[in-house]
Amino acid sequence: MVWTIGILLIGGYLLGSIPSAVWIGRWFYGVDVREHGSHNAGATNTLRVLGRRAALPVFVVDAAKGYGAVMLSHFTSCEGDALFLLKIALTAAAILGHIFPLFAGFKGGKGVATMAGCMLAIAPVPMLMGLATFVVVLAVSHYVSLGSMTGGVLFPVYILLVDGFGSPYKIVFGVLVAVVLLITHRKNIKRLREGTENKTYLFLRRPKGPRESKTE
Repeated sequence: MVWTIGILLIGGYLLGSIPSAVWIGRWFYGVDVREHGSHNAGATNTLRVLGRRAALPVFVVDAAKGYGAVMLSHFTSCEGDALFLLKIALTAAAILGHIFPLFAGFKGGKGVATMAGCMLAIAPVPMLMGLATFVVVLAVSHYVSLGSMTGGVLFPVYILLVDGFGSPYKIVFGVLVAVVLLITHRKNIKRLREGTENKTYLFLRRPKGPRESKTE
């Protein structure tokens, strides 16, 4: 069992290491998104640098690899709390892979979309409520970071609303998600307070080429 779990955790990390933003940018646009914008290999920076057509598949792949990593837990005989803890461990492995991808020189993104995929696998209804929150906040404020953090912070609240206190491990998972999102967005929080955070408009046309911005 120990060897199986170890192999699955490695598999989760390797799934997380798939650098969709880097590969799509290079293969179809001849651009490494890590050299532009916020220098992150994620869907948000891809949107800013290359536009919606490139960002959508990046988001889908990043979310799918998080979902797939958690689903690896079903290749074991774990049940109950042990199964849930394994899912949390696989979530951590996938996010670690996204942030430090083996296939892209260990320079990735923040892991928000990958985390969303993991959340969908573990707590689908609360995650969809968090996603709705993200969309509303983004539509009103045009700040992706604010939408991500708001949805993440409310995620454990949504778990309580849906499941009550019947699943303490799920509540702990929700709190961990909120904390991780706040930590990974600490620079964004500073820029939001200073009024220097860049806005993202989903329905603008894709720019002619990659746009440079050191504050995104």
